[in-house]
Amino acid sequence: MGNMINIVIDTIGGDNGASVCVKGAVKGLENNKNVKLFLVGHKSEIDSLLNEYEYDKSRVEVINATEEISLNEAPVKAVREKKDSSLVVGLNLLKEGKADAFISAGSTGAILAGGQFIVGRAKGVKRTPLAHLLPTAAEPSLLLDCGANMDVKPEVLHQFAQMGSIYMQEVCKVDNPRVALANVGLEEEKGNAQVKAAYALLKKDESVNFVGSIEARGIPYGKADVIVADGFIGNTIIKLYEGLSKVILREIKGAFLSSFSSKMGAILVKKSMKRTLKKFDASDKGGAPLLGLKGLVVKIHGNSKEMEVISAIDQCVSFVKNDVSGKIIKGIEK
Repeated sequence: MGNMINIVIDTIGGDNGASVCVKGAVKGLENNKNVKLFLVGHKSEIDSLLNEYEYDKSRVEVINATEEISLNEAPVKAVREKKDSSLVVGLNLLKEGKADAFISAGSTGAILAGGQFIVGRAKGVKRTPLAHLLPTAAEPSLLLDCGANMDVKPEVLHQFAQMGSIYMQEVCKVDNPRVALANVGLEEEKGNAQVKAAYALLKKDESVNFVGSIEARGIPYGKADVIVADGFIGNTIIKLYEGLSKVILREIKGAFLSSFSSKMGAILVKKSMKRTLKKFDASDKGGAPLLGLKGLVVKIHGNSKEMEVISAIDQCVSFVKNDVSGKIIKGIEK
């Protein structure tokens, strides 16, 4: 494939339709001159949307898919039966080596199932976690697992820590990233049996900069670069994070618009407020890669807009250039 990075975008799965994917794709091409995109979905619709833009046509290929996997379908059954769905068609391009990465805003369950059954887990990987960058008051922190594996053994949490540490070093360029275990307290004896056993494993591993446990309230302060949890806890953290940030933003806007004097105050602090809120805007942090697969699969939010698509493309470029998948596999094999 030379120096060109080939990325597949599933245009059917998201809540906002193909228009968002196409708009984000065109902008992503402008940002990355060494990228070719495969847009998978309803070809006639994609072609019509592309006609609205000026872009390098040699770097875009539209691939038709006639089926869609909806959110209410059983993921494994849908992946096995709907061979011409945009999700399955796109993942097969990745499996066959025709693409370097795959991006979708579709069903999380179907993406996880497709990643496992079509792309496949790398040798030595026990479970494949969804990893997501969380904005903090400092630099972003990587949370994994965000919902792929609800129940895991302590040794799987240990492996998540290894994967997350490699990701932060290679993608975010964080030297010796601090790794913490999500827990209900900071003391070593706190937590359930799973967390206690994982704590002991991480404490012994000299390849990981383990700093102990982290409480949920410490996450927004950026007290760790990598936060390890099972999919149940991780998904709960990220959903609360997202919901709370939206509520706070809404309340701040409401307060500024509540009176004439507050509106005047809003004008005075507008620039500094924008800078502050930008730090907690997750739309430019990319999606959640499914780590430990033989290829790069990135899940973006179902309600993603073009900014999330653009960020995911940038993320895939960085991931592929730095051979993060290969380095994670080598790190696990040690």
